[in-house]
Amino acid sequence: MSDVLLVTGGSRGIGAATAICAAKKGWDVAINYARDAEAAKKVSNQVNVFGRRSLTIKGDMTSEDDILNMFEQVENELGHIKGLVNSAGTTGKTARVENMTALAIRQILELNVVGLMLCCREAVKRMSTINGGAGGYIVNVGSAASRLGGPNEFVHYAASKGAVDSFTLGFAREVAKEGVIVNAVSPGMIDTEIHASAGLPNRAVEAAPGIPMRRVGRPEEVAEAIVWLLSPGASYCAGAILPVTGGR
Repeated sequence: MSDVLLVTGGSRGIGAATAICAAKKGWDVAINYARDAEAAKKVSNQVNVFGRRSLTIKGDMTSEDDILNMFEQVENELGHIKGLVNSAGTTGKTARVENMTALAIRQILELNVVGLMLCCREAVKRMSTINGGAGGYIVNVGSAASRLGGPNEFVHYAASKGAVDSFTLGFAREVAKEGVIVNAVSPGMIDTEIHASAGLPNRAVEAAPGIPMRRVGRPEEVAEAIVWLLSPGASYCAGAILPVTGGR
Protein backbone atom coordinates (compact mmCIF):
# COMPACT_ATOMS: atom_id res chain seq x y z
CA MET A 1 0.00 0.00 0.00
CA SER A 2 1.29 3.46 -0.92
CA ASP A 3 1.91 6.31 1.49
CA VAL A 4 -1.03 8.65 2.00
CA LEU A 5 -0.83 12.40 1.38
CA LEU A 6 -3.48 14.90 2.48
CA VAL A 7 -3.65 18.13 0.49
CA THR A 8 -5.82 20.95 1.83
CA GLY A 9 -7.16 23.26 -0.86
CA GLY A 10 -6.48 20.45 -3.31
CA SER A 11 -9.17 21.22 -5.86
CA ARG A 12 -7.44 24.16 -7.53
CA GLY A 13 -4.17 25.93 -8.25
CA ILE A 14 -1.06 24.81 -6.42
CA GLY A 15 -2.98 22.28 -4.34
CA ALA A 16 -4.42 20.52 -7.37
CA ALA A 17 -1.06 20.48 -9.14
CA THR A 18 0.54 19.03 -5.99
CA ALA A 19 -2.03 16.25 -5.74
CA ILE A 20 -1.38 15.22 -9.34
CA CYS A 21 2.41 15.52 -9.07
CA ALA A 22 2.40 13.46 -5.86
CA ALA A 23 0.34 10.74 -7.53
CA LYS A 24 2.93 10.54 -10.30
CA LYS A 25 5.56 9.95 -7.61
CA GLY A 26 3.56 7.13 -6.00
CA TRP A 27 1.42 8.78 -3.30
CA ASP A 28 -2.22 8.01 -2.63
CA VAL A 29 -3.90 11.40 -2.24
CA ALA A 30 -6.76 12.83 -0.16
CA ILE A 31 -8.03 16.06 -1.72
CA ASN A 32 -9.72 18.58 0.54
CA TYR A 33 -11.97 21.22 -0.99
CA ALA A 34 -14.23 23.94 0.39
CA ARG A 35 -16.93 24.36 -2.27
CA ASP A 36 -16.19 23.02 -5.75
CA ALA A 37 -16.89 19.29 -5.62
CA GLU A 38 -16.66 18.96 -9.41
CA ALA A 39 -13.15 20.45 -9.51
CA ALA A 40 -12.04 18.16 -6.68
CA LYS A 41 -13.44 15.14 -8.52
CA LYS A 42 -11.47 16.08 -11.65
CA VAL A 43 -8.27 16.14 -9.61
CA SER A 44 -9.22 12.84 -8.03
CA ASN A 45 -9.72 11.29 -11.45
CA GLN A 46 -6.28 12.49 -12.54
CA VAL A 47 -4.76 10.90 -9.44
CA ASN A 48 -6.46 7.63 -10.37
CA VAL A 49 -4.94 7.77 -13.87
CA PHE A 50 -1.56 7.11 -12.26
CA GLY A 51 -2.89 4.03 -10.48
CA ARG A 52 -3.14 5.72 -7.11
CA ARG A 53 -6.05 5.79 -4.69
CA SER A 54 -7.82 9.09 -4.08
CA LEU A 55 -10.42 10.59 -1.80
CA THR A 56 -12.22 13.93 -1.95
CA ILE A 57 -13.28 15.56 1.31
CA LYS A 58 -15.38 18.68 1.65
CA GLY A 59 -14.26 20.78 4.59
CA ASP A 60 -13.86 24.37 5.69
CA MET A 61 -10.31 24.82 6.98
CA THR A 62 -11.48 27.61 9.28
CA SER A 63 -13.65 25.07 11.13
CA GLU A 64 -11.96 22.95 13.78
CA ASP A 65 -14.75 20.37 13.54
CA ASP A 66 -14.26 20.06 9.78
CA ILE A 67 -10.52 19.65 10.25
CA LEU A 68 -10.99 16.91 12.85
CA ASN A 69 -13.51 15.12 10.64
CA MET A 70 -11.19 15.40 7.65
CA PHE A 71 -8.28 13.68 9.36
CA GLU A 72 -10.56 10.96 10.70
CA GLN A 73 -12.09 10.32 7.30
CA VAL A 74 -8.72 10.09 5.56
CA GLU A 75 -7.44 7.58 8.09
CA ASN A 76 -10.62 5.52 7.93
CA GLU A 77 -10.71 5.35 4.14
CA LEU A 78 -7.08 5.54 2.99
CA GLY A 79 -5.03 4.69 6.06
CA HIS A 80 -2.22 6.35 8.02
CA ILE A 81 -1.35 9.85 6.85
CA LYS A 82 2.33 10.07 5.94
CA GLY A 83 2.30 13.54 4.36
CA LEU A 84 0.39 16.81 4.72
CA VAL A 85 0.43 19.79 2.39
CA ASN A 86 -1.28 22.89 3.73
CA SER A 87 -2.29 24.62 0.52
CA ALA A 88 -5.70 26.04 1.47
CA GLY A 89 -5.51 29.81 1.64
CA THR A 90 -6.91 33.14 0.56
CA THR A 91 -5.57 36.56 -0.34
CA GLY A 92 -8.80 38.31 0.54
CA LYS A 93 -9.75 41.39 -1.46
CA THR A 94 -7.24 44.12 -2.19
CA ALA A 95 -7.19 47.04 0.22
CA ARG A 96 -4.88 49.62 1.72
CA VAL A 97 -4.42 49.17 5.44
CA GLU A 98 -6.49 52.25 6.23
CA ASN A 99 -9.48 50.62 4.51
CA MET A 100 -9.22 47.12 5.99
CA THR A 101 -12.05 45.83 8.11
CA ALA A 102 -11.63 43.67 11.18
CA LEU A 103 -13.74 40.99 9.50
CA ALA A 104 -11.52 40.88 6.39
CA ILE A 105 -8.39 40.58 8.52
CA ARG A 106 -9.88 37.84 10.68
CA GLN A 107 -11.05 35.83 7.67
CA ILE A 108 -7.54 35.76 6.23
CA LEU A 109 -5.92 34.84 9.54
CA GLU A 110 -8.50 32.15 10.33
CA LEU A 111 -7.77 30.29 7.10
CA ASN A 112 -4.13 31.05 6.36
CA VAL A 113 -2.83 30.80 9.93
CA VAL A 114 -5.23 29.24 12.43
CA GLY A 115 -6.52 26.55 10.07
CA LEU A 116 -2.99 25.68 8.97
CA MET A 117 -1.81 25.39 12.57
CA LEU A 118 -4.72 23.14 13.50
CA CYS A 119 -3.96 20.86 10.54
CA CYS A 120 -0.34 20.67 11.67
CA ARG A 121 -1.51 19.86 15.19
CA GLU A 122 -3.63 16.96 13.99
CA ALA A 123 -0.87 15.69 11.71
CA VAL A 124 1.80 15.66 14.40
CA LYS A 125 -0.53 13.83 16.79
CA ARG A 126 -0.48 11.00 14.27
CA MET A 127 3.04 11.25 12.85
CA SER A 128 5.30 11.97 15.84
CA THR A 129 7.23 9.03 17.24
CA ILE A 130 6.48 10.21 20.77
CA ASN A 131 2.80 9.83 19.93
CA GLY A 132 3.30 6.33 18.55
CA GLY A 133 3.60 7.43 14.92
CA ALA A 134 6.19 6.47 12.32
CA GLY A 135 7.16 9.97 11.26
CA GLY A 136 6.04 11.97 8.26
CA TYR A 137 6.34 15.07 6.13
CA ILE A 138 4.55 18.42 6.34
CA VAL A 139 4.87 21.19 3.77
CA ASN A 140 3.23 24.57 4.35
CA VAL A 141 2.49 26.81 1.38
CA GLY A 142 3.68 30.30 2.26
CA SER A 143 4.27 33.21 -0.10
CA ALA A 144 6.99 35.57 -1.21
CA ALA A 145 4.56 38.25 -0.02
CA SER A 146 5.86 37.60 3.50
CA ARG A 147 9.09 39.41 2.59
CA LEU A 148 7.71 41.71 -0.13
CA GLY A 149 4.93 43.04 2.08
CA GLY A 150 2.11 43.41 -0.44
CA PRO A 151 1.83 47.22 -0.16
CA ASN A 152 -1.37 48.83 -1.49
CA GLU A 153 -2.90 45.42 -2.13
CA PHE A 154 -2.39 42.58 0.33
CA VAL A 155 -0.57 43.67 3.48
CA HIS A 156 -2.98 41.58 5.56
CA TYR A 157 -2.29 38.54 3.37
CA ALA A 158 1.47 39.14 3.51
CA ALA A 159 1.30 39.32 7.31
CA SER A 160 -0.55 36.01 7.44
CA LYS A 161 2.15 34.37 5.32
CA GLY A 162 4.83 35.88 7.56
CA ALA A 163 3.11 34.01 10.38
CA VAL A 164 3.27 30.82 8.30
CA ASP A 165 7.03 31.28 7.87
CA SER A 166 7.58 31.82 11.60
CA PHE A 167 5.36 28.91 12.54
CA THR A 168 7.14 26.62 10.08
CA LEU A 169 10.53 27.45 11.59
CA GLY A 170 9.46 26.88 15.18
CA PHE A 171 7.33 23.83 14.50
CA ALA A 172 10.07 22.20 12.42
CA ARG A 173 12.57 22.54 15.27
CA GLU A 174 10.04 21.24 17.76
CA VAL A 175 9.33 17.96 16.00
CA ALA A 176 12.45 17.21 13.92
CA LYS A 177 13.72 14.75 16.53
CA GLU A 178 10.36 12.95 16.42
CA GLY A 179 10.58 11.93 12.78
CA VAL A 180 8.37 14.73 11.47
CA ILE A 181 10.00 16.79 8.72
CA VAL A 182 8.43 20.24 8.37
CA ASN A 183 9.25 22.72 5.61
CA ALA A 184 7.56 25.38 3.50
CA VAL A 185 7.55 26.66 -0.03
CA SER A 186 7.39 30.38 -0.76
CA PRO A 187 5.81 30.86 -4.19
CA GLY A 188 6.15 34.10 -6.07
CA MET A 189 3.77 35.22 -8.81
CA ILE A 190 2.04 32.04 -9.94
CA ASP A 191 -0.62 31.87 -12.64
CA THR A 192 -3.65 30.61 -10.69
CA GLU A 193 -7.25 31.70 -10.23
CA ILE A 194 -6.47 33.18 -6.82
CA HIS A 195 -5.77 36.52 -8.51
CA ALA A 196 -9.19 36.63 -10.15
CA SER A 197 -10.89 35.77 -6.85
CA ALA A 198 -9.14 38.80 -5.35
CA GLY A 199 -10.51 41.00 -8.13
CA LEU A 200 -7.27 41.23 -10.16
CA PRO A 201 -7.55 38.68 -13.00
CA ASN A 202 -4.59 40.12 -14.96
CA ARG A 203 -2.29 40.59 -11.97
CA ALA A 204 0.07 37.71 -12.74
CA VAL A 205 0.62 38.65 -16.38
CA GLU A 206 1.12 42.32 -15.54
CA ALA A 207 3.78 41.41 -12.97
CA ALA A 208 5.95 39.47 -15.42
CA PRO A 209 8.26 42.38 -16.43
CA GLY A 210 9.32 42.79 -12.78
CA ILE A 211 10.35 39.16 -12.39
CA PRO A 212 14.00 38.32 -13.21
CA MET A 213 12.90 35.35 -15.33
CA ARG A 214 10.43 37.68 -17.10
CA ARG A 215 7.53 35.27 -16.68
CA VAL A 216 5.08 34.09 -14.06
CA GLY A 217 5.31 30.63 -12.60
CA ARG A 218 3.05 27.67 -13.19
CA PRO A 219 1.35 25.73 -10.37
CA GLU A 220 3.16 22.60 -11.56
CA GLU A 221 6.53 24.24 -10.88
CA VAL A 222 5.57 24.88 -7.26
CA ALA A 223 4.16 21.37 -6.99
CA GLU A 224 7.49 19.86 -8.02
CA ALA A 225 9.20 21.73 -5.18
CA ILE A 226 6.57 20.62 -2.68
CA VAL A 227 6.76 16.98 -3.68
CA TRP A 228 10.56 17.10 -3.47
CA LEU A 229 10.21 18.32 0.13
CA LEU A 230 7.96 15.30 0.74
CA SER A 231 10.65 12.94 -0.49
CA PRO A 232 13.75 11.26 0.99
CA GLY A 233 15.76 13.56 -1.28
CA ALA A 234 14.98 16.36 1.19
CA SER A 235 15.80 14.23 4.23
CA TYR A 236 18.14 16.82 5.81
CA CYS A 237 15.81 19.78 5.25
CA ALA A 238 13.87 20.95 8.30
CA GLY A 239 12.50 24.45 8.72
CA ALA A 240 13.47 25.34 5.15
CA ILE A 241 11.45 27.98 3.34
CA LEU A 242 12.08 27.26 -0.33
CA PRO A 243 11.55 30.20 -2.70
CA VAL A 244 9.84 29.36 -5.99
CA THR A 245 9.78 32.88 -7.36
CA GLY A 246 11.61 33.12 -10.68
CA GLY A 247 14.31 35.07 -8.85
CA ARG A 248 11.99 37.72 -7.48
